[in-house]
Amino acid sequence: MPTYRLDLAYDGSGFRGYAAQVGQRTIQGELESALAKVLGPSLETAVAGRTDAGVHARAQVVSFQAESEIDAERLQRSLNGLVGPEIVVDRISEVDADFHARFSAVWRRYRYLLDPRPAPDPLLRHMVWHVGRNLDIEAMREVAEGVEGEHDFSSFCRTVAGRSNVRRVEETELKQADGTIEFWIRANAFCHQMVRSIVGYMYDVGRGFSPSGQVKPVIEARDRSAVATVAPPHGLTLWEVGF
Repeated sequence: MPTYRLDLAYDGSGFRGYAAQVGQRTIQGELESALAKVLGPSLETAVAGRTDAGVHARAQVVSFQAESEIDAERLQRSLNGLVGPEIVVDRISEVDADFHARFSAVWRRYRYLLDPRPAPDPLLRHMVWHVGRNLDIEAMREVAEGVEGEHDFSSFCRTVAGRSNVRRVEETELKQADGTIEFWIRANAFCHQMVRSIVGYMYDVGRGFSPSGQVKPVIEARDRSAVATVAPPHGLTLWEVGF
C-alpha cells in the first residue's frame, strides 16, 4: 500500500480544532470526509500536530495509506474543491512506507501574534490577540528564554492521566514587527495548551501582573494554578513541522 504525505494550511476560526469530534466541525472531519468522497471511506489519517479550536496552521502535515497508486495532482484539485477556502491542500506526495506524520516529526514550530496598539486592526482580528496596552518586552523575553530546554511543563499544560508533560523546547524568539509582537517557539512536541499558556504567562509578566524573573520557580512548581492566563487560540499558528 503506497503512503502519501499531504501538506495543508487552514484558517481554524470556524472549527473545533483539528481532531475529529462527533457532532462538531473539525479539520480532520472535513478532510477525511473529502478523502472518502474521492478515494473511499476506509482511509485512516495521521497528523503532525492536533491544533486546538480556533488555532490556525500554515504548514500542517497529514499522512495516509491508499489501496493503490493515486494521481496526486488530481487528488489535490479535488480536495481543494471540497474543503476550500478555509482549508487548502498545498501539496500531496508519495513518501516512504514508514513515514508517519506524527511519529516521523522531530519538531514543531509555532508563531503567536499579540497587538499592543490601542485600536485593533479589523483585518487581523482572526489572527492576532489584541491586548491594547504597552508591554515590557524585555521581561517577556526573559520568560521566553527561561522555557528553553527540557522541562516538565505541567504548570503550562492540561495534565492527562498516564501522559508525561516533559517536553524539549529547542528555540524561542520574541520580537516586534509591523506594530505586533511575534513569539516564535520550536520544540520536539507540545502538550495541550502549552504555547498559549506560555504566552499568557508572558503577557501577565509584560503587564506587571506577575513578577518578572520567576519563570524557573513556575516551571519547577509543576502546578497548573501557577499560570493565571491562557492566551486565546486565534493568535496561534502552527508554522512548520520538521522531519
